[in-house]
Amino acid sequence: MGWRLTGTEPLGDFDMSDPVLDALVDICGPDYARAGRSVDAVGGHRVAFVAVPATAQAATDVLRFAADRGLRVLPRGSGSKIDWGRPPTGVDLLLDTARLGGIWHHDVGAATAQVGTGTPVRALQAALALRGQRLPVDPPSPTATLGGMLAVNESGPLRLRRGTPAEHVDRIAYVDRSGDAGESDGEQGRPGIAEISGVITSATVRLEPVPASRRWVGVTVASPLEMRDRVEQALDDHPALGALEVDLPGGQPGTLAALFEDADASAEALAAAWGTVTTPIAPPWWGRYPFGRSEVALRVSTPVFDLAAAVYALGDAAGRPVPVRGSAGLGGVHAVLPGDLPPDRLGSVLDAMSHVFLARTGRVAVVSAPPEVAARLDMATRQDLF
Repeated sequence: MGWRLTGTEPLGDFDMSDPVLDALVDICGPDYARAGRSVDAVGGHRVAFVAVPATAQAATDVLRFAADRGLRVLPRGSGSKIDWGRPPTGVDLLLDTARLGGIWHHDVGAATAQVGTGTPVRALQAALALRGQRLPVDPPSPTATLGGMLAVNESGPLRLRRGTPAEHVDRIAYVDRSGDAGESDGEQGRPGIAEISGVITSATVRLEPVPASRRWVGVTVASPLEMRDRVEQALDDHPALGALEVDLPGGQPGTLAALFEDADASAEALAAAWGTVTTPIAPPWWGRYPFGRSEVALRVSTPVFDLAAAVYALGDAAGRPVPVRGSAGLGGVHAVLPGDLPPDRLGSVLDAMSHVFLARTGRVAVVSAPPEVAARLDMATRQDLF
């Protein structure tokens, strides 16, 4: 069966005198192609055009036209991560995927669904839940679309036991930058999601039943060192853990929290060990990024039991405690630095952390920064964002 989850309002007036815009209108329809506005910026620069194709064929036509005209194209879902990672050299046209949304086919018995990649992940989960199923992902970007999530393999707390979003994909349909359509099912010789240079139009994903119960257990940790000790205990003694996250505000006590799905007895056992109680409500910071658009976000990845040392080293390099949040169970967290820190000072912090990781397995990458700062930093590649 197919369910339509999203719709878009007309984009407004446009200037029919531009031949490029005229061609995009012919492809997408008169209400779904326009000149770029102030909200259509990439890396601090407004793009010239926005096109919102309704079908995979229309997306193919847009990309083929752009290739013929030498236009630089960037796909956009909700735009929540459009400025993450290394800034593009220039973008002429945003291909907005908002109309490539909805569940195109849902096989409840086989626990699979083909989904348009412009579909917001939250809307997808709500529709699947009506049939008692879910896609086992939880990207922290609240407005993330399926395509945006897959493009960078954006993972949330569930990654500890459920893996990355890409691991739940059976097949993707895409259009490359030259306008050629293709499919990938992971077979040798076919591109994976990270290798696709173009736009993903749909994905066939594997589903699972919605858990009957979810319980969180939280405990205050006074320092990264205490966090490490409690993480070691939790991972060793409680294999039913569904997720294990930490929030360290920097310079003050933080919180370590565990999620159990359909494992209430295990949740109660960890709560007893930590001297606390279980709750059906997640902590307010759970599954949320600790940074905003005006700040510099770093991705720190280390072996689990080296995470505490990495947090201390980052604070030493920055000359102040650094807020950190993310997966204590996997050793992957996001750290926050002020957006007004001079780029050369940021560079010295990154250099110091690179030297730290010469002696330890791990890495640090700049995920997000204000455009004027990002232009002067060695930002993460798409593959290094998560």
